[in-house]
Amino acid sequence: MGVFLVTTAAATVTVTAVALLVITGRPGSTSDPLGAAVAQVSMGKSGIELMATRQKVIREDAATAAFSITSAPKISHVPPSSVGSGVPAAPVGPVVTAGTAEAIAQSLMPSYGFSVSSQWGCLFDLWQAESGWDVTAENASGAYGIPQALPGSKMASAGPDWETNATTQIKWGLGYIQSTYGTPCGAWDHEEADGWY
Repeated sequence: MGVFLVTTAAATVTVTAVALLVITGRPGSTSDPLGAAVAQVSMGKSGIELMATRQKVIREDAATAAFSITSAPKISHVPPSSVGSGVPAAPVGPVVTAGTAEAIAQSLMPSYGFSVSSQWGCLFDLWQAESGWDVTAENASGAYGIPQALPGSKMASAGPDWETNATTQIKWGLGYIQSTYGTPCGAWDHEEADGWY
């Protein structure tokens, strides 16, 4: 047992000393100091272990370099109502922020005859209360999207991407408000009085 420990210690010291000499910059050293150290050590057990460690470091460096040049992962926005339903999901468009959805609504309001200056506050408050301007908002009753259409599939009349497209949902919602309440403020008045619109 004592001979084994002495041999192991001597091999470790030898490998470490050779590696240190190479790493500290001997004249004529290569750009791969670990490779040079491996070349100087006999291919005994220590040399084989050192070679395996070198190969592992090379693989890890390559993996790190490959990882650093890739982009951030893309997160899929699968509409909740299509998961596990057996029905193919509608085409998935970009899910937008609340601020973007609000800008889309403001740009579409005049085409429904609504004055942004007099009706925007009501529309903002209405859809903020209903969905927080979240394209994928869904409540327990099954109402869905920014305007909280019940059922959400009603919005398919405005486009096949109704589950994920803010513009499609907003067009449907503005049309619904126009035909049912006349204006966003009319819809907001109903919401405040009855808790729904």
